[in-house]
Amino acid sequence: MEMVFDNYIVGTFLVSLFAFLFLFILRRYNNNNNDNNTRKKRFEKGYSREIKTQTGAGKGECSPGNGSGDDVIIVGAGVAGAALAYTLGKDGRRVHVIERDLTEPDRIVGELLQPGGYLKLVELGLEDCVEDIDAQRVLGYALFKDGRNTKLSYPLGKFQADVSGRSFHNGRFIQRMREKAATLPNVKLEQGTVTSLLEEKGTIIGVQYKTKDGEELRAYAPLTIVCDGCFSNLRRSLCNPKVDVPSCFVGLVLENCELPFSNHGHVILADPSPILLYPISSTEVRCLVDVPGKKVPSVANGEMANHLKTVVAQQVSCIDCPLQTLFYHGLIEESVLFQVPPELRDAFIAAVDKGNIRTMPNRSMPADPHPTPGALLMGDAFNMRHPLTGGGMTVALSDIVVLRDLLRPLHNLHDAASLTSYLESFYTLRKPVASTINTLAGALYKVFSTSPDEARKEMRQACFDYLSLGGVFSTGPVALLSGLNPRPLSLVLHFFAVAIYGVGRLLLPFPSFQRMWIGARLISSASGIIFPIIKAEGVRQMFFPATVPAVYRAPPVV
Repeated sequence: MEMVFDNYIVGTFLVSLFAFLFLFILRRYNNNNNDNNTRKKRFEKGYSREIKTQTGAGKGECSPGNGSGDDVIIVGAGVAGAALAYTLGKDGRRVHVIERDLTEPDRIVGELLQPGGYLKLVELGLEDCVEDIDAQRVLGYALFKDGRNTKLSYPLGKFQADVSGRSFHNGRFIQRMREKAATLPNVKLEQGTVTSLLEEKGTIIGVQYKTKDGEELRAYAPLTIVCDGCFSNLRRSLCNPKVDVPSCFVGLVLENCELPFSNHGHVILADPSPILLYPISSTEVRCLVDVPGKKVPSVANGEMANHLKTVVAQQVSCIDCPLQTLFYHGLIEESVLFQVPPELRDAFIAAVDKGNIRTMPNRSMPADPHPTPGALLMGDAFNMRHPLTGGGMTVALSDIVVLRDLLRPLHNLHDAASLTSYLESFYTLRKPVASTINTLAGALYKVFSTSPDEARKEMRQACFDYLSLGGVFSTGPVALLSGLNPRPLSLVLHFFAVAIYGVGRLLLPFPSFQRMWIGARLISSASGIIFPIIKAEGVRQMFFPATVPAVYRAPPVV
């Protein structure tokens, strides 16, 4: 009887405990749903939540340590920042995002997501962010040179039907990711400008920022991730920024026109540098004219419109004529200034006349971080490459996947020294994707740009002819460019295969001393293009990552 009575007491206790836990979970679930709905409404109205001040803290700031309640501060809510906020928030981190401007961005780059980047988007659970924004599927590229063209399709045969590139308005894509991040109860987005990183005994402990109302505040977290873009004012304390501006893009939107190859990006090997065209909606085509150097003709005083009409559009009017006839009549130089396809001529001129001409400097910057306790760089603030190949978002999303996997085993981020040592592996683990796309972007831009050097001219022609061969000669390089096959060694092999192919064209059928000399200079020129890029990326990390000790570091035990 006593045993039955004891069992009855134990059973009653257990049932009561489970009932209490069930009610607690149910109440928390309902509160989270209410918070989600409130957060989404506030986001849509442009509302930014203020940081709650802890009792005893100074006005307008949270106490360092656990007092603020944030695990991670993210500076910037562009592609990298918004995707990272959602990713870390989904893993249970308490994330505070501070973005300078939460209205929809209006940019002329960041509009083409390669298939490799789309696969990373799927891996992060963000693939629905390219839906309902009139995004266009991209299945490859069309390359134009001297009246010839070749189509280069992505090798998508082994992937599911939805896998392809995507092109869209950059601002729409970013807003979709911000909205999705804001639906998580542990992610808060706030509009403000971060003015400095807060440092204590060599460790970054948070940020100081100014709200849109002008109030100076401070926020604290054990990890601050800076994703404030290509114009970052915070990167200097976290890396060695060696920013190069090889050229600028002049951007136009062509309306109600069709590209020669549907669902393909178009690259025109113009003089002095390439022209890009790709759809950004069902009725709009983005045209990017590359202008070498840091300075471009002024848009305000009409010099830019005149440049586009006289230097670019005038060539369009001659496109239907045989090139040899144009050359003999002195209408073009032997180097041939190529030209938008004729189908786009009227739309191009109309876009220039409309006057909505945008410019953007094309920056490249190799990743050269200072491992700093409590802080990390991501996105364009950390690493940039020429946007010719449209690889920036693919690199950023790939980096987020790497960082997410490294942080997942960690329940506590407060041991800054151990965390910094552990995260040094991030810089090596990101290299297969990042270095392949970075190197290819830099090398292709130099190969595709014109040069008075005869060897460079041969290299340019050899590249076009090599890609036109089809088979592995086109699918191999396109797989590298698209992020589907991020292998640096494969990139180097294809690059020098192009150079050797160019030498073969020179020596066959009858070699001469002059052709042999040009061939030798071609190999030298190819080496001069790719080896400095590889050196900047890091030879050891690119080709021998297994020899880097940081790769084998175990997560810190806390």
